[in-house]
Amino acid sequence: MRKAYNIVTTIILILLVGLAAIMMLPRLLGMTPLAVLSGSMEPTYHVGSLIFVKDADANEVKPGDPITFKISADTMVTHRVIAIDTQNQCFYTKGDANNTPDGGSVSYENLVGKPAFTVPMLGYLAVYAQTRQGMIILITIILVVLVLTFVPDLLFKEKTPKKGKEKKNAAAHKKSKK
Repeated sequence: MRKAYNIVTTIILILLVGLAAIMMLPRLLGMTPLAVLSGSMEPTYHVGSLIFVKDADANEVKPGDPITFKISADTMVTHRVIAIDTQNQCFYTKGDANNTPDGGSVSYENLVGKPAFTVPMLGYLAVYAQTRQGMIILITIILVVLVLTFVPDLLFKEKTPKKGKEKKNAAAHKKSKK
């Protein structure tokens, strides 16, 4: 029972640490995780994926590069550059799955960066974790794991003989052999 419990607890802890690493390590490396909410970049970036965007210099972007840019204070889009107007310092973009280019241009100032890598399906979890219900479930899971980690040590504590009793038992055992 104790061994099975230890295995399950270890697996849960590994999954949580792995998830935390996937979410935090890129941020420590200067990347921004963003959930893919639309199919405009299919099949390059699937809906529900989590893309990690790395800062990029506007002068290093080339036609054909996917870029992430701000269209408002709280909305970002990732589309592919189809043309660059260096004189007006702007990009023209298009979603891979879209038939027509995006309306208007993207100023160099609105460039957030370029996608470095993507993790399929993790975007769903990231979006859900930002909701009230998702946050409650996430906190509950963490608390349950903490309880499962520490409480069983109290419940399954092995009974060890006291040192004084061990010596008496060892002495009694020696006498009985003589």
